Amino acid sequence: MWRWGRRLLLVAVAVALAIQLVPYGWTHANPPVVDDAPWPDTESAGLARSACYDCHSNETEWPVHSYVAPMSWLVRRDVEEGRDELNFSDWDDAEGELDDAVEVVRGGSMPPDRYQLMHPGARLDDEEVERLVAALEVMDDLDD
Repeated sequence: MWRWGRRLLLVAVAVALAIQLVPYGWTHANPPVVDDAPWPDTESAGLARSACYDCHSNETEWPVHSYVAPMSWLVRRDVEEGRDELNFSDWDDAEGELDDAVEVVRGGSMPPDRYQLMHPGARLDDEEVERLVAALEVMDDLDD
């Protein structure tokens, strides 16, 4: 029985080492900030930076686990998809995206639970959600 357990452990270690060779997720580019979002106040800007900017800006802070597969694959995918949906660092391209942002923040699906698990500072209470939503609505009115 011990022999099978040892073999299983060796196979698991070999697989863990082998997946580190998959190149996806190795590079972590932060393009320059083109045009930062016009936050109406510093408090809402701070909320957005702590809860949103890692995936929705060019100012991503890449944690240690973002360099180790398979977590690096998930983090990289989330950042790429987040920047594609809404990028606070390229505000000219944000037009039309804020209505969706208001819905997902108000609905509680942003920031995602898995992100909040690794980043407790991204957890927003009801008052913070309403402050962030109000700021997004003000910025949406500026774009109209």
